Amino acid sequence: MRWATYFAVTAAVIIVGLALGVTLPLVSLRLEAWGYGSFAIGVMAGMPAIGVLLGARLTGRLAGWFGTPQTLRLCLLASAGSVALLTLMPSYPLWLFLRLLIGISLTVVFVLGESWINQLVEDRLRGRLVALYGTGFALSQLCGPLLLTALGTEGDQGFWLSAGLLVAGSLLLLGHGGAPQVNAESASGKGLGKFCRNLPAIAWAVVLFAAFEAMVLTLLPVYLLREGFAQQLALIMVSTVVVGDAALQLPIGWLADRVPRQTLFRCCGVVLLASSLSIPALLHTSLIWPVLVLFGASAGGLYTLSLILVGQRYRDDALVRANAHIALLWGIGCLLGPMSTGAASQWISGHALPMLMALGAAGFVWLAFQRGAFSEVAGARQPG
Repeated sequence: MRWATYFAVTAAVIIVGLALGVTLPLVSLRLEAWGYGSFAIGVMAGMPAIGVLLGARLTGRLAGWFGTPQTLRLCLLASAGSVALLTLMPSYPLWLFLRLLIGISLTVVFVLGESWINQLVEDRLRGRLVALYGTGFALSQLCGPLLLTALGTEGDQGFWLSAGLLVAGSLLLLGHGGAPQVNAESASGKGLGKFCRNLPAIAWAVVLFAAFEAMVLTLLPVYLLREGFAQQLALIMVSTVVVGDAALQLPIGWLADRVPRQTLFRCCGVVLLASSLSIPALLHTSLIWPVLVLFGASAGGLYTLSLILVGQRYRDDALVRANAHIALLWGIGCLLGPMSTGAASQWISGHALPMLMALGAAGFVWLAFQRGAFSEVAGARQPG
């Protein structure tokens, strides 16, 4: 196995998470300082999600035309240029376009980076090494806002640091091989419906985790404040969910190399269902802290195991195509999760966030126990 390449690609994608963790809140804070309202800031925040949907369609074609390593480097440099222009051209309409470009180019980076990692790793180590990547990315996103706090939000240092990080990520990939070989036509973004029919549990798990991640940082603090928690304590509770997601992915990956992965996948769904249902009842008790850890860990485990199960089955352009479908499903989850939860919170129940997560987890559990739920991965070698 090419260990140097694995760590280089993993580091490059983790750097993207750190750059996003700095840039995304900085853009929102800058718009607020300019006097823009919540709707305008929300529209700006939604542009990368639209970019995800577009970028997933373009990834296979770009990799087929330019090759996977070259496409990754070009997209990282394009993202760096777009972030730099956020500093040089402070215009709301232009920022909308630049955020769209950032969403498109970084989606290509995620799809090809995760495909490259899955192509490289040996199956006996797949669980641990994919989980190591997931842990690193989650921690990088968590460190981004902390780094922004140290840099300050008044100046443009955060934008320039993010641009520099993205350039450094492109340089890390120089001289490395073993990337998926991609046919531009066969790895285009077509075939999402077939992917969902063949792997319904994996498809729904990706949508569910995307909705979870979008809601945790945006709507969970609001939910906790409305339930009477002080702002500082609410943020600590949100951080507990994120830390649970990051810290327990490696144990989940270790288990994935020792027990049947489909069984572990189902267990994560059951734990997510139980923890979601427990939140309203235990919210004002000391038991809420382990529940929040399990809430984050089980949701993160669904995504980690989705990547592992896809990686053990597909190679080359089929792997890129599968990861492009995952990116499309991610974009759908990011769009639908906060919208549906926000509407339900306003008009149905104040506990809509954990209840909708429980409903989604119940749907996953039902799909995961259906015959043929993993038909596309059944032939691959399983641990345990």
